[in-house]
Amino acid sequence: MTAMRSLLRRRLELRSERGSVLLFVVVGVFALLLAVGFVVDGSGRMNAVQRAESVAREAARFAGQAMTSDAVRGTGTTINPAVGRAAAQRYLAAADVTGTVTIVGGTVHVETRVSFEPVLLTIIGLGRVTVTGEADSAPANVLNGER
Repeated sequence: MTAMRSLLRRRLELRSERGSVLLFVVVGVFALLLAVGFVVDGSGRMNAVQRAESVAREAARFAGQAMTSDAVRGTGTTINPAVGRAAAQRYLAAADVTGTVTIVGGTVHVETRVSFEPVLLTIIGLGRVTVTGEADSAPANVLNGER
């Protein structure tokens, strides 16, 4: 009888710990997946920010090249606003990026918006993220390499 009781007690002790490792594994795998998600989706977001800023710089440069005829004559460097804005908008459209172009005086300001869809962090409810980039461009008078 004593042997039977000790055998039953031993079985009950073993049963009470059944599945305890499973919970640890599930929590560990979820934490690992979350960490990998932060790395993968974080780098994807940084890539989207870099793209938004790069496209903004290039669009501003395109607009900045729309000089008036005064620049050719050497009497001043001003940007033709209509031509500059159109050039920057064409560049934004070719790059498939939305944005705004503002030309005030001789300075071009471009703001861009790029959307990013997370890959792994959607499991915690993170959806589409929109990042912005901006750049300014202004013509400069240069004579013999000096401003």
